[in-house]
Amino acid sequence: MDINWAELKTAAIKALENSYAPYSKFPVGVAALTDRGDVITGANVENASYGLGLCAECSLVSELFRTGGGKLVAFACVDKHGNELMPCGRCRQLLYEHRAPGMLLSTVSGIKTIDEVLPDAFGPDDLLERN
Repeated sequence: MDINWAELKTAAIKALENSYAPYSKFPVGVAALTDRGDVITGANVENASYGLGLCAECSLVSELFRTGGGKLVAFACVDKHGNELMPCGRCRQLLYEHRAPGMLLSTVSGIKTIDEVLPDAFGPDDLLERN
């Protein structure tokens, strides 16, 4: 599957318009390509009770399932200036759960696989092996 990284970045920047970040003033937009060929997006949604805020990656995974599911093939994350961001550890775990094999991420240090940004990850297969 061909990945149009410029299209993903543009979609992530557009998703920033739907960010709700009145507390941190740090809007985040994300976009991903699914194994079905769909481009899905998400944005962070903060809450006055800070711990209840939702990261953009949570929004993206919700959109993945709202639009029929699938697996994530490629992912881009940007700040309000359109600069690449590296997802935090929690978000990398969330992306890992819904990845296609070899999922790629556009990061501050170039294109990386999900396994490079979350080595030795714990996932659904680990639960099956240990049950």
